[in-house]
Amino acid sequence: MMAKGLRNKRRLQRFARSLTVIALIALVGGSASADDRGFFFFFFPGNLVVSRSVYDNNPNNVTVGETLPPNCASTTGGCSPGAVSNGTYPQVWNNNLSDGSFGITSKIFLDQVTPWGWRIGSLEVPNSSQRYLPPGADQMVTSFSSKSEIALNLSVDRKYLTFMGYVSPIDALDVSNANTPGVVDPTNPVGENVYRAVAQVDWMGRFRFTASNAYSGNNGRAAILNDAADVLYTAGNAGNGSNPQPAGVIIAAGAQIMTPETIPLAFQSPGEPTPVGSFSVTQLGYKADKVGKDDNFRGLTIFDNVIYFTKGSGGNGINTVYFIDTTGSACPKGVGLPSSSATLPTSPLAYNPATVATSGLPSNMCILSGFNTVLAKTTTNVFPFGIWFANANTLYVADEGDGKFADAATSTTAGLQKWIFNPTTKTWQMAYVLQAGLGLGVPYTVPGYPTGNNPATGLPWAPETDGLRNITGIVNDRDNTATIYAITSTVSGNGDQGADPNRLVAITDDIAATTLPASESFATLQTARFAEVLRGVSWTPDGGEHFPH
Repeated sequence: MMAKGLRNKRRLQRFARSLTVIALIALVGGSASADDRGFFFFFFPGNLVVSRSVYDNNPNNVTVGETLPPNCASTTGGCSPGAVSNGTYPQVWNNNLSDGSFGITSKIFLDQVTPWGWRIGSLEVPNSSQRYLPPGADQMVTSFSSKSEIALNLSVDRKYLTFMGYVSPIDALDVSNANTPGVVDPTNPVGENVYRAVAQVDWMGRFRFTASNAYSGNNGRAAILNDAADVLYTAGNAGNGSNPQPAGVIIAAGAQIMTPETIPLAFQSPGEPTPVGSFSVTQLGYKADKVGKDDNFRGLTIFDNVIYFTKGSGGNGINTVYFIDTTGSACPKGVGLPSSSATLPTSPLAYNPATVATSGLPSNMCILSGFNTVLAKTTTNVFPFGIWFANANTLYVADEGDGKFADAATSTTAGLQKWIFNPTTKTWQMAYVLQAGLGLGVPYTVPGYPTGNNPATGLPWAPETDGLRNITGIVNDRDNTATIYAITSTVSGNGDQGADPNRLVAITDDIAATTLPASESFATLQTARFAEVLRGVSWTPDGGEHFPH
């Protein structure tokens, strides 16, 4: 009892010191970038971290009429009609209408936010715009309009925060659809080669980066560190060329495993991608579709020694919730429940290189029982993104919405879905969808945004909330409720709706409720400003000691 009392006393003392430093941050302006990490930057227990990207609003980023994608003439994929707008925000994203690979890399900030929405500091991820950064120094960026990037996840032991991006300077074009240097598809119209990377940051704001040849032609979206095994699990998509895809693109897709690096990026030599999981629609009796595109994953989480993924975009595969079956017996027909004896994988998936291009990777993933099993090309209301378990019988799933301007206000499935496990039928069942307070389909004002309609699309510039993307949560033991924090998705007349300023929202739900509580409603905690987007949300990493959340 005395030892426990001393531990609690130390925690209280440490928390008091944290409050003192928070007050100091507020006095000096509430912001700490990578430039002043030498002075101080700390993530404090009990706070949130929100990933934010800021576009460098420079008209010279793009020249009207310039050939797109970059170096497309050197590929067999062909070139687009050319840029239709310069680099001015938000009109720059109309270039996506002529170049389907269009994107511009941008800075990443990690905002430390209190649970009630007050930003108390920001950590800038090293990037080429920083004056002090020497040539060859570690740096990483995101693609500003790529809505599924820079999801945030805590490591298994909660000591590190991980997310994905590109080893590239800011203001580079079409990087999110570039090949990786080790997996080049000549049919990809983007004639560039760029490493993807996983960033790992601790409670003191110290970064480590791991470069990878995974996700060639597309984007890495999320990462989680398994500290005990010293491996990273990642989720993403690959391929931007013609069908059939090269074998290298297929093995570079979906669910990957890699060893985190400890040396600077400049000294790393990434090898061949190493998949850890794969799913094929043939497991459910469907005819095989584009090999590799079944593994187009976005959401990623770990619960009870099982890795879960979501797929909610693309015309191939099945939009649903998946898990990796390390036992080999949980779902002989492609649908099932994780085994109680499941363990986290520690090595890559074994495959036959000679058959990958024609048959894909071996299937070791399952659809979670109760979730959608219908092909994406025929479903119209299944777009899962972030996932969070409140407990073994309660799962919250964010649904992004279908991305169609006309449907945002009438969707019955977009928002936060609550799923409850039925022990009798051994399936998960959707109890209800939380939407109140989101303002689905209701336009909101962004200071500095154009008014009226975008001539390029004929739709209003003003964004509307369409659903939710990444989420995290906390169980409130005092009243058996769960508070869920989420990043919103948008629809608008923007040429690329992923570039709209969006929001951080929160809601508290009665865990025991099986029907929609009338009193529950989302509150908006933060709204991205002009030329900003919000992407991921997580709790802060622990500083050596595990603090309750």
